[in-house]
Amino acid sequence: MSDNSSPRRDGAPTKLMLSRTLVLLIVCGVAAFIVLAAQLYRIQIIDHARYESAAIEQQVRETAIDSGRGAIYDRGGGILAMSATVDTIYLSPAEIKMYGEGPELIARGLSEILDVDYDRLIELAGDTRSWYKTVARKVEQELSDQVRRFKNEYDLKGVKIETDSKRYYPYGALASHVVGFVGFENRGLAGIELSQDSLLTGAAGRVVRAKNAYGTDMLYTKYEDYYDAEDGCSVVLTIDAGIQAFVEKHLAQAVADYGARGGAAAIAMDPNTGEILALASLGNFNLNDFQAVSPEKAAEIGAVSDPEQRQQMLAEAQQEQWHNKAVEDMYEPGSTFKPITMAMALEEGVVTRDSSFYCGGSFAVPGDSGEGRHCWRRQGHGMQTLTQCLQHSCNVALIQIAQRVGAEKFYEYIDAFGFREPTGIELSGEAGSLWWNSELFCDPYNQTQLAAASFGQTFNISPLQLVRAMSAVVNGGYVMQPYLVREVRDSAGNVVSRAEPKVLRQAVSERTSQTMREMLEAVVGDMSEGTGKNAYVAGYRIGGKTGTSTDTVREAATGEKEYIVSFIGVAPADDPKIVLLALIDNPDPSCGVAVSGGAMGAPTVGAMLADILPYMGIEPSYTDRERESIDRSVPSLTGLSLEQAKQALVRQNLGCRVIGEGDAVTAQIPAYGAVVAAKSEVLLFLGSEPSADLEEVPDLTDLPYDIARQRLGYLALFLSAENYISDTGALITRQSIPPGTLVEHGTVVRVAVYSNDEATNAQV
Repeated sequence: MSDNSSPRRDGAPTKLMLSRTLVLLIVCGVAAFIVLAAQLYRIQIIDHARYESAAIEQQVRETAIDSGRGAIYDRGGGILAMSATVDTIYLSPAEIKMYGEGPELIARGLSEILDVDYDRLIELAGDTRSWYKTVARKVEQELSDQVRRFKNEYDLKGVKIETDSKRYYPYGALASHVVGFVGFENRGLAGIELSQDSLLTGAAGRVVRAKNAYGTDMLYTKYEDYYDAEDGCSVVLTIDAGIQAFVEKHLAQAVADYGARGGAAAIAMDPNTGEILALASLGNFNLNDFQAVSPEKAAEIGAVSDPEQRQQMLAEAQQEQWHNKAVEDMYEPGSTFKPITMAMALEEGVVTRDSSFYCGGSFAVPGDSGEGRHCWRRQGHGMQTLTQCLQHSCNVALIQIAQRVGAEKFYEYIDAFGFREPTGIELSGEAGSLWWNSELFCDPYNQTQLAAASFGQTFNISPLQLVRAMSAVVNGGYVMQPYLVREVRDSAGNVVSRAEPKVLRQAVSERTSQTMREMLEAVVGDMSEGTGKNAYVAGYRIGGKTGTSTDTVREAATGEKEYIVSFIGVAPADDPKIVLLALIDNPDPSCGVAVSGGAMGAPTVGAMLADILPYMGIEPSYTDRERESIDRSVPSLTGLSLEQAKQALVRQNLGCRVIGEGDAVTAQIPAYGAVVAAKSEVLLFLGSEPSADLEEVPDLTDLPYDIARQRLGYLALFLSAENYISDTGALITRQSIPPGTLVEHGTVVRVAVYSNDEATNAQV
């Protein structure tokens, strides 16, 4: 009997060996299956998205379709920014090689059409591993059509034309710091274009096409999917393009007249709603070519030989012109802050219209050393009523008024008027403010901070904060939320959202506000007392306050004084519809006009309001004195008898000189409809004709208005004023026609005049 467990002598596997082998194979098989299953799980589940994306990338080509960027409108519907279809031209070097197309032919043709460097195009076409090399972006339709004809003529598959969009700004430089601009990718980089970018952009679409093994498109419908782009929303601003244009025109004139080396800024706001009607910061720049700098800067940069230095200078010049002074800068408001102090005191009942204050030229407070703080009028103003304190812009009186309010209450009103909080305007980079902390400000043993703050010195605020606070002073006491975006509309024109005026708080009462309106009007309307008389506009009730401040940080660091002169106006004073602040930064003392808010800021705002108020539909209402003094329109006199012509001129407060003899007027100088100064002498020709000789315009600068009118009259030339000043001491600062220019008889020379007395020339 044999033993089954003993090994077989013939070498054949035993049953045990077979069973063990089978088990081992099963174990190995299961292990291999587990590894394979794990790998399949990783590939198909965990890394599914990555492999799917790689497969799709190999099999399809995806082309983005830009969404239509929403337009930007002013409050009246004028288009400030819009998009239009343009093209991007690019090369596909891989296809140029694949189809045997000549790089030299392509480079020569495109360089001639698009003014692109030939060698650069050869270099782009030589990168045959690439399917996409950009040649030119934002190509206008005319040039794009030329490229299309060139491509079709030679059947070039390696030259591609892709639809794109370009941003256009129909008004050019108007409101450039508000509207802002976009980059090459149509993304907002500044202004409303940046702050409202998510609304304006929309959602991009795409075209997905299958491609073959060579990487070219399979041009059959079943291999293509199209995903529509979703156009962006449009934005309607509170800005009025007409008001903005007037503000920018006169602000630019002020920069030129006064040599403002630091530029200028202005803000106009509806005090009842918080809507920003205009916001300007000079110098401006053309939004359609936002990277270009002024010709003067470009010449300065071009004179530098070092390329790196040129690039740095260009970048600095661009940043300077893009800087929004009206929103991004802080400054000392100076005397434009005095109405805020007055309003506090009236609201607290510590002063009334019957209060009076004595100014001896200086005033000391606890913490002061020496003789204390000086008034701008070193000999003092003497005894003054409350209204005269504001009219005279008396520092000494304001210190005494602030002391009556008290440091703690004063600080509370600073918060109530919003001077320690940003306005939240829809623009990036808004400046805040710099104030003392409450413990230091309210120290009873050191009232120097309170004294300085009372007349707007040694603290910093933003121009927009001042406009908001002054609006509260005159609108019944309500601190409004300033805003720029009035409406948002979808691509179909439906209103998605509409901003409503928002009252943040009431800082003072209606009674205080009414009193302040009357006092502010006296600053401008009283020709004998008011420091703001240069802002006067005939037929309108204007209120306001002058301001002159220094850059104390710069002065402390360098010892140099640089001034910001300003004026904040309110119109009409009895029912305000606009609050308008203008700042002129670092005017040139050698310009011929005193560096002060009264001599520079007030006439600038007055000229703006003279254009803006009629534009807003506010009708003038002239006093008898204004009717006698304002410029007149010359009536039509030709064909009338001499007696009829004289009567017509008397009704217009104009005189006449008669030349020749006859029964009827055969010619007149100036022509019918010309606007000339009151009391000008119109030339009446009886049976004769005017001389064709030319006259040389004299230099009228620094002459009194009446003297200039008479001097021009001797030459049969005429005068007309840009602004109304009844002050007999008013002097001419600018004339529309340069001295020495030869002109025809009857030419009207437009001039700007300003009151040249002590008060308006003072640095207040």
